[in-house]
Amino acid sequence: MIFSECLHGLSKMMGVFLTKNKLIMMTLGIIVLLSLCGCGRGKLDPKNPVTITMWHNYGGQMQSAMDELVEEFNSSIGRQKGIIISITSISASKDIQEKLFMIAAGDPGAPAMPNLVTAYPKTALILSRQGLLASLDDQFTDREVKAYLPQFIEEGRLPDGKLYVFPVAKSTEVLFLNRTLFDRFSTAAGITLDNLTTFEGIAQTAIRYHEWTDSLTPNVANDGKAFFTADSWLNIAHVGIAQLGGEFMTPDYLNIASTDFRRIWDATILPTLTGGYAIAGGYSSDLMKTGEIVCSIGSTAGILFYGDHITYPDNTTEAATFSILPYPVFAGGKRIAIQRGGGMCVARSSPENEYAAALFLKWLVQPKQNMHFVSSTGYLPVTKAAFEKSIEQEIASVENESIKELLKTVMQMYAEYTFLIPPNYDRLDELSKAYETRFKQAALEGRAIVLRENQAASVISEHLYRAFIGFGER
Repeated sequence: MIFSECLHGLSKMMGVFLTKNKLIMMTLGIIVLLSLCGCGRGKLDPKNPVTITMWHNYGGQMQSAMDELVEEFNSSIGRQKGIIISITSISASKDIQEKLFMIAAGDPGAPAMPNLVTAYPKTALILSRQGLLASLDDQFTDREVKAYLPQFIEEGRLPDGKLYVFPVAKSTEVLFLNRTLFDRFSTAAGITLDNLTTFEGIAQTAIRYHEWTDSLTPNVANDGKAFFTADSWLNIAHVGIAQLGGEFMTPDYLNIASTDFRRIWDATILPTLTGGYAIAGGYSSDLMKTGEIVCSIGSTAGILFYGDHITYPDNTTEAATFSILPYPVFAGGKRIAIQRGGGMCVARSSPENEYAAALFLKWLVQPKQNMHFVSSTGYLPVTKAAFEKSIEQEIASVENESIKELLKTVMQMYAEYTFLIPPNYDRLDELSKAYETRFKQAALEGRAIVLRENQAASVISEHLYRAFIGFGER
């Protein structure tokens, strides 16, 4: 809260009581109000600037953008206010998390805690329990908070209700579609983009695609290709059940014993058993680049990994164009997509350092700076103004056609979808990894049985479901 806001609040409180002793009363009132609202905290001296150390996990184009923004801040607002932002570590998320866990545990070999650090809420929860993080609520007015997407802000609030993880760059999931391959299939089979708006439609399309590609070589049995895969099968279950009005994740178990989950199972396992879905260990972009699949669900932040051509097993290449479509919805469900990504945390330190770190964050996520940071990477901005105004300007100027497609889809999803806040439970990682592992095992075993024993996919799916149903329950 800045001084003028404090003064404005005071004037409303005292307006009816001002007398000939106005000056004395106002002076006393300002002192009282400053002590209540914290306006006196974080005084900085440009002649003696504070240095704010920062660790982050942004690589590639985002690293370059962050370097440029830090330099711009230091030479402008930072110089005026007395703040120097110093990036002291750039590491992968996993490496940063390990260092933060060492700090939280009081490990003698742990590095010093930086003033600013990128972290996910699950990591911030551990740090906050050790008193290492500063709550950001005192640094932002209600009006400032309302400028950000509420779901992005709420994800950064920990169980005590306070804001510890500030959104800087978020992502969501979308449907990536190789139009070069899809258009050939579409012409031959009469499939359109409308078939890809629901998960049930994608499942049916995948089965038909496998049959169609298999028919192209009648002398070779079972060489049909897969149509679809997902980077996270867990997210499909989590988001899908939310779309249907249910809840998938609880602190202690995953709710798989429900009719809603059975719909998720049928829409994912059945097409896998028939060969229409691919189950792989890597990212979907790897399969897309070799033409092994036609479409996939993945993070918007992965858009640059899809490339612009297909390299087939015989090393021949073909130019490819992509469409980026909104996240599919289970038939009859609500338009919900997951939000992903961490944010920035501020270490508990002196009032001056906490204020300086928060001031940098406020500047960093203003629409101009935020769009510069995220526009060429597939990450999403975090303010309403950026979504409602800046993205349109970016679409008009961006040269990369895939980024242009992505921004159009993101605008549509901002207008039509609700972004689901991921849970933050102690057992979340354990349950998530176990689900992903067991789901893939069931899908691969089921596909092998179908090929080996020539049994109906529906029969195998039922057996697999009964074996799977006990997982994740109380």
